[in-house]
Amino acid sequence: MDTQLRIVPINAIDPGFLSRLALCLEERFLYSIAVERALAVPRSAVNSARQQMFLSTLTGKVLRQYPDGDGLLLAITEFDLYKTSHRYIFGDADEQRRIAAVSLHRLRSEFYGEDADENVLFQRTLKECVHEIGHAVGLKHCYNARCAMYYSNSIFETDNKMSHFCETCEKRSRARS
Repeated sequence: MDTQLRIVPINAIDPGFLSRLALCLEERFLYSIAVERALAVPRSAVNSARQQMFLSTLTGKVLRQYPDGDGLLLAITEFDLYKTSHRYIFGDADEQRRIAAVSLHRLRSEFYGEDADENVLFQRTLKECVHEIGHAVGLKHCYNARCAMYYSNSIFETDNKMSHFCETCEKRSRARS
């Protein structure tokens, strides 16, 4: 386990949820994982017209807090995220800066008018984290709709994915290690 992944909760995220996530990611990637103290990001950082946070605003704040570049960073936030080319995103990653971010906002069942379901939220979060960590280590999107690296246009595609890579993407990820 020579690669380190630091999970950075943005504001208050359930510690039990984060611990469970850390264990699953450690098992999937064989990384050394640390859950950092929550990084406080004020609501005033949200674009008031969109009621969303610009991805670069969030990643900039995380990188300023953790500038040393040791390992990978994974920010987990409740803020609804967007970037220039997308109305919203479940998450995103930057291979050069070795940072990924995942938003729980649209992964929650309540967002779609359904009852809250912590297990559904966890499974969706795990899939998106695996996907974004894959990008952070250099993987591209996969054409296999069951692979974690498949691009999700909707929550239904996220639900259809596995929380791990297909055989092809697994080989590619090992080749990049």
